[in-house]
Amino acid sequence: MSGSVLIVSATRAEARHLPAGSRLLVTGIGKVRATMALSRELAVGAAVRQIINIGTAGALRDGVVAPGRDLFIPSAVLEHDISSAELRAMGYDMTDRWELPDGDGTVLASGDTFVADPVRRAELARHADLVDMEGCAVAHVSAQFGIPCRLVKAVTDNADEGAMEWPDLVDAAARKLAQWIELNV
Repeated sequence: MSGSVLIVSATRAEARHLPAGSRLLVTGIGKVRATMALSRELAVGAAVRQIINIGTAGALRDGVVAPGRDLFIPSAVLEHDISSAELRAMGYDMTDRWELPDGDGTVLASGDTFVADPVRRAELARHADLVDMEGCAVAHVSAQFGIPCRLVKAVTDNADEGAMEWPDLVDAAARKLAQWIELNV
């Protein structure tokens, strides 16, 4: 397959330490911004053979992150803030989960909410290990364009009140993400 690897990040902060020459698309935060920016890039940009979405995520359960294990390659991503069951009951064909090859077994939940509430965290933890705000959008657009996709997530918080410290934690996460890119792309 011809084309380059496109690295997709919601923010410049998460991509700050990528190797020089990396093809980077900064989308903005959230599903709509990620969908629009990636769709536009794939429609009019140079050919892409693989999409890698790098970014930060919150852990939805204690024990997900262990010493030496705070970088994840999800095997599945689900959209947590869409009423799929209700829409399916009305006859609409809804995809709200995307399986990703070569993952590490973790499940990522994506939605347009910054999870910092313990009740919401517990609800999401019934279905997923991690939470972010763009992964499902990147997986969906990639599938629509028929381009292989991989998500790489660095955990910065526990999707609780500590999530508000994200600006102070993102640089260390960006370094880990860049190191993964250097070793794997």
